[in-house]
Formats: sequence, structure tokens, C-alpha cells
Amino acid sequence: MFTLLVGTRKGLFTVQGQGADWHITAHHFAGEPVTQVLADPRDGSWLAALRMGHFGVKLRKSSDQGAHWAEVAAPAFPPKPSTGPDAEDPTPWSVDMVWSLTAGAASQPGTLWAGCLPAGLFRSDDGGQSWVLNTPLWNQPPRKSWGGGGYDQAGIHSILVDPRDAQHITLAVSSGGVWQSRDGGGSWNLSSRGMLARYMPEGLQEDGNVQDPHCLVQCAAQPDALWVQHHGGMYRSTDGGQQWQGIAAPAPSDFGFPVACDPQNPLRAWFVPAHSDGCRIPVGGQMLVNRTDDGGQTFQSFGQGLPSAHAYHLVYRHGLDVSADGQTLAMASTTGGLWISNDAGERWVCVSHDLPPVAVVRFAYML
Repeated sequence: MFTLLVGTRKGLFTVQGQGADWHITAHHFAGEPVTQVLADPRDGSWLAALRMGHFGVKLRKSSDQGAHWAEVAAPAFPPKPSTGPDAEDPTPWSVDMVWSLTAGAASQPGTLWAGCLPAGLFRSDDGGQSWVLNTPLWNQPPRKSWGGGGYDQAGIHSILVDPRDAQHITLAVSSGGVWQSRDGGGSWNLSSRGMLARYMPEGLQEDGNVQDPHCLVQCAAQPDALWVQHHGGMYRSTDGGQQWQGIAAPAPSDFGFPVACDPQNPLRAWFVPAHSDGCRIPVGGQMLVNRTDDGGQTFQSFGQGLPSAHAYHLVYRHGLDVSADGQTLAMASTTGGLWISNDAGERWVCVSHDLPPVAVVRFAYML
């Protein structure tokens, strides 16, 4: 039995099932926008980020798989200085959205990371009871030139903690490239070499600081294998992000937002193609999932069980996930569709056509 957390514009849904038999079992925070969820594999707790508009960003935590929820602290910037260089910073020092939540290493039981919009990185060492802005990243001079990747401000949407080394953190910024720390966030280096921002003027296309990675994932068994769905194509790294290799465009498109990779097989990953930046719908109205089994050299396209005509679904960057078995996938869209595959993406079963727009799907593991 699998448990899936589905964060939507109108609440968090719990979905459970196996094979072709899946059911929505609970609805939390009805009517409230949920932007990110985390099922912490270290202690089984769940964390949900809410974007409450006038009431600001809120975080809720459950230690009993959603039976009860408690409010915990939300990431917050310190007051913006009224004098000095930061007084002229055009970025608002106010968290608009929590875009990523990541558990620290197994050796750090209370450590959590949160990436926000605007692009502040926050750390908690007490399970979310308090948060601290990572100033070494925030104070990077290139940060002030980061551009919005779908929003007016840049945001941090992907954070990876190397399972071999808790001090090694890799994150992705839309639009600000890929950044890495080898000392737990004490210092940072741009790590976008090999990426090409083909949407920029020719002289800026190789600038690492203007790259727009849409989603960044890591193979758990071989953490040097990284995958990125980029605004300008698809990329893979085999050396932990020091160098990126572009992947030849599969049919029907190399534009999209999500990517998921097999936790055991560093050569396998899934992408969901959309038509283009200017036309964010499936190509020809047919929804497909592309899978590579050889590190991006070749792809297969699968659509059995997915809408095949007049489909206008867009899958956001956190709208695709793969379970620990490497075979069970979940995918959900901005138009309320939720699908499950039990055979590595080759066939899909529809769980619902009628959810609110989905921001995130994540498998939860029961302890």
C-alpha cells in the first residue's frame, strides 16, 4: 500500500492505493493553497506549506500521518536594512511562498531546508520550530541579478542533500542557475557549467547565473547522477553537477517542467513534455510521458491511460514523483488530473479528473 500526498490550490489530499486500486482518503486544509509538502523519511512526520495570501505563509506539521496538525514557524526574512547596500535591494524581503522543502541527512534528525520565493534559503535544526536565513547565499553578489522564473521574483524550487555527505548541498534557482555548497551552506559556488540559456541574447547564453532550471533531481543510489529539466532543454550530470551535458530533444518536445529519476538506476529518468514556453499545453493535445533508460541517449514515449486528444494539462515542476521501488509513479496537472503508473510509466490509471490545480505530488513512507 502506497500513500501519496497531493498539494493543491484548495488543500492537501491524501491518496492511498496499490496496483489499479487508488482512493482519496482525506482532505486537509480545505480551500487553502498548498504549495509544498514533505514526508520526512527519518521520522515519518509530514510538513505542509500554505500560501495564505493576506495572512502570509504558514507551515503545518503532523506526526501521525495527518490525523492531527500543528502550526510550526514559517521561514521569514530579517528586517530589510534601511541603510547600506541592501537598502537598495529591489527584492522584497518577505516570503511569498515556500517552494521547496527537503529533509537533512539521516545524521541530522532535526534539520530541514526550505527554498522560498523570493529566493531565500532557510534552515531549521529543530524540526521546523524555527528557521534561519542562509546569509552566505543571500549575500552572493549575483543574487541581485537573478530573474523571475514564472514569477516576478526568482525562487528556489529544488534542494538536494547528498546522502553521502550532509555538508554537500545542491540547489536550483529559477532563474539563477544551480548552486552548490560543500560546507553545509557556509559558502556557495555557481555550478551551471554546460547549460545553455538559448532564450537569452547570444552573448549571455552560457552565463551560469541566468540559467533557468525548472526542476533538479538526484539518484539516491548514485548521487553524482543529476537530472535537470531546463527552460531551454534537458540536462544530465554524472559528476555531481560540476559539468552538465545537454540531452538530445526527444519527440515531441524538450520543453517542460518536471523530471523524476529512478532512485536506484542512474540511467533512468522521466520527463513530461509540453509544447513550448509560449504554448504550455501537450503537443497536439496528447499527453505523454518520456522515459530514458540509457542516460538520455534514447527515449520512449508512453501515453496509455493518459488523455490522448484535446488535452490541455500542464504538469508543474513538482507534479511528478517516483516511489522508492522505481516502478510506481504519480503525476498530476494544473487541470486537476491525477494519474498513477505501476510499471515505470508505461501505462497509467486515472485516480481523479476533478482535483483543484495541483502544485505537488509526493510519496510518503510509513514507518
